Amino acid sequence: MGIKKFKPTTDGLRHAAISNFEELTKARPEKKLLLPLKRSGGRNNRGRVTSRHRGGGHKRMIRIVDFRRDKLDMPAKVTAIEYDPNRSARLALLEYSDGEKRYIIAPIGLAVNDDVIASPSAEIKTGNATKLANIPTGIPIHNVELSKGAGAVIGRSAGNSCVIMAKEGDYAQVKLPSGEIRMINLECTATIGQVGNIDHESISIGKAGRSRWMGLRPYSRGVAKNPHDHPMGGGEGKASGGQPRSPWGQYAKGLKTRKKRHSDKYILKRRR
Repeated sequence: MGIKKFKPTTDGLRHAAISNFEELTKARPEKKLLLPLKRSGGRNNRGRVTSRHRGGGHKRMIRIVDFRRDKLDMPAKVTAIEYDPNRSARLALLEYSDGEKRYIIAPIGLAVNDDVIASPSAEIKTGNATKLANIPTGIPIHNVELSKGAGAVIGRSAGNSCVIMAKEGDYAQVKLPSGEIRMINLECTATIGQVGNIDHESISIGKAGRSRWMGLRPYSRGVAKNPHDHPMGGGEGKASGGQPRSPWGQYAKGLKTRKKRHSDKYILKRRR
């Protein structure tokens, strides 16, 4: 887990900074845990572009990750730490005592030959999964469920972690990576530890070609366009575009777009 920089022998390498992948122990993924990834190019079922600036990129396969941790009370051994092209975190390959293999998000400190378990009575140890009711306050956690048995949806990207601030009644008050404090049922599952690959935020793309490898196409700024192409376009010389907005006039800053939801009652403190 570290960042590799280059001598500035070319313009593309001058500002590039990539991961050195030193924590990986296996080059090829587990074939039985792969699915094909169909690329849409940002187009919907009618062939129309609904997500702009997508297309091309290197071929990828989906890794089937166990976000439920529903194989209870059965110990597993970490057999490899692997790369996943579809997420910023690394994956840990587990082999259970019955021979089954599963991927989980690899937290900081989890290494090959470590033992982990998912159990209501699991030890508070990195990589173990248990209910929020059994986790002390102040312990970093990740892979947090919002609904019991639905699978983890919070704290899954590189370097992320949540913290239980307090417990009251049937709910735990959990501080999310965004700073939001939310009430989550104590029966929901979480994994102990902080997600690994914390140096991911220091990666610098370095050149346009690497963006194309990732399937990201070029985009033009709104202020560089003509008035009929964008609300921020036009003007004599280099004119600023005023309030940032989309080509269809939706404001990009300051406009609240969240509608009233049933989950509002569980949010104690907003992220801002």
